[in-house]
Amino acid sequence: MLEITGLAVNYGYVRALTGVDITVRKGEIISLIGGNGAGKTTTLMAVSGLVEKQQGQVRFKGADITRMAPDRIVQMGLAHVPEGRKIFPSLTVYENLIAGTVGNPKLDKQQIQALLEESYALFPRLRERLAQGGGSLSGGEQQMLAIARGLMMDPDLIMLDEPSLGLAPIVVEEIFELILKIRELGKTVLLIEQNASMALSIADRGYVLELGRVTMEGPGRELLNDPCVKHAYLGD
Repeated sequence: MLEITGLAVNYGYVRALTGVDITVRKGEIISLIGGNGAGKTTTLMAVSGLVEKQQGQVRFKGADITRMAPDRIVQMGLAHVPEGRKIFPSLTVYENLIAGTVGNPKLDKQQIQALLEESYALFPRLRERLAQGGGSLSGGEQQMLAIARGLMMDPDLIMLDEPSLGLAPIVVEEIFELILKIRELGKTVLLIEQNASMALSIADRGYVLELGRVTMEGPGRELLNDPCVKHAYLGD
């Protein structure tokens, strides 16, 4: 589904990524973990075409998207839910959801309605708040809206950047249950998450990023039980 090879990104004279290799297969949940400044968000932004790449290649569904414009990458079926939710606070919940369909101009009215019903089934609270302004939702509800908006373009791969950031523990559990349900819908998920324990517990495979490099990779459960990962990221 996604293949990142030798990816390097600079911010001015600072190298943010150095030769990153990541593979995401269809139907997987892949978690990227690492400390602040490790390069996790930069990796997703590079995949989406939002930052310039100095070296390397990104392939999505077999096509080279390394130099492709962000809007074309989205139209190929890749959704990116950024850190901080980035919903439209002045638009209603319904309008935010419809905004998500802009990424896929091939959708017709019937398909859009089906996607709305799918979102309501996944996120029942959003159905109850369709006419409410996005900015008036709780933090957890805004995160659900951000994910639902990403799903409204019917992507093959959805990238989630820190979906649990700033949320209460009970809401975090709900978000992770939703990520598993999204995979059950046939979606592939690339997840960045500060909560390494939760992220690795649901991941098929995980990658550890440190200072712009992949230092470890393997099945999620194996990384979860690795002494080095436990010491560095799980507080053990």
